[in-house]
Amino acid sequence: MQSKTVARLAALTAVVTASVVGAAAPAAQADLITYCIGTGGAVTVPNDLYVPPGESCALEGTTITGNVQVAAGANLVVNNGTISGEIRVAADGYLDTSGTTVGGQIVLAAGGFGVFLKNGTSGTVTLRPKGNQTIEGFLYVENTSITGNVAVNVGEVRLDANTQVTGNVNSSGAYYTDVHDSFVDGALSVLNNATGSVVCGSAVRGKATFAGNLGGVQLGPNGTLDGCASGSYYGRDVSISNTSGGVSLDDNIINGQLQLASNNPAAVVAPSNRIRGGVTGDQAPAAAAAARAGAKSAADRPTTGDDKAAARTSAAKTEAVAAGPAKLK
Repeated sequence: MQSKTVARLAALTAVVTASVVGAAAPAAQADLITYCIGTGGAVTVPNDLYVPPGESCALEGTTITGNVQVAAGANLVVNNGTISGEIRVAADGYLDTSGTTVGGQIVLAAGGFGVFLKNGTSGTVTLRPKGNQTIEGFLYVENTSITGNVAVNVGEVRLDANTQVTGNVNSSGAYYTDVHDSFVDGALSVLNNATGSVVCGSAVRGKATFAGNLGGVQLGPNGTLDGCASGSYYGRDVSISNTSGGVSLDDNIINGQLQLASNNPAAVVAPSNRIRGGVTGDQAPAAAAAARAGAKSAADRPTTGDDKAAARTSAAKTEAVAAGPAKLK
């Protein structure tokens, strides 16, 4: 009898031990993180990637199967890479991707330095409000497909060079929001931007709303904010209200109604626009519209983000090379 009892206790102990070990293993596996300081090549990181505070990581052809976190003051530059999860960038952090596929969302925290996406794909992109932070972040996107929405609450925003957004683009409280030669499948909303908005050579399938912008709104060429070659197509109504600094529309197709309200000065609507739903609200006299249509386009407006992005990318690459090969495996 005693031997049977001992045997049963031993079996029970084995089961309990196996259960505890089995439960702990996934948690330990989930906690695996690869730290990246320096440079990395065409290898696969089988877990999450972390760039520590103040460090730089430059990757070429690297595959990351998990999520990525860029800590405060850190830099991540990825060329021709693949990231299965999301990317989160902390205050004063910087992300530069080129030719890279990002499966999840990209989030720039309050006070983040900026995000530059080129020739790649990503999920939803979000720039948080700066709050009490001193840094004004930026978002530059060129020839990139974004599956989801773009939501920005700070800094300079530019979608350019055949960028495609499957969802909505919402910008509120940014410095400016410009859309050039790009496609927005959802709605476009630009609210309370300090220097306004320019949309040229693009298509917006949903409703376009511009309200409370201080620097003006320019839809199409021959405006005062920026130089561009052609107008855009809008699949639904276009609403422009409470705008100071001037409103101009030239060479656009609006497959809905143009709604104007409380703009100072009144909007200049050139005769070259094709507005199928008509115009409501105040607009400048036809003579002013004709004069604007014949005027020379404005020079490109001065921006600071391009220079800041180039300088930060160059410095990040230099720091990463100086740190040597990262231990990614």
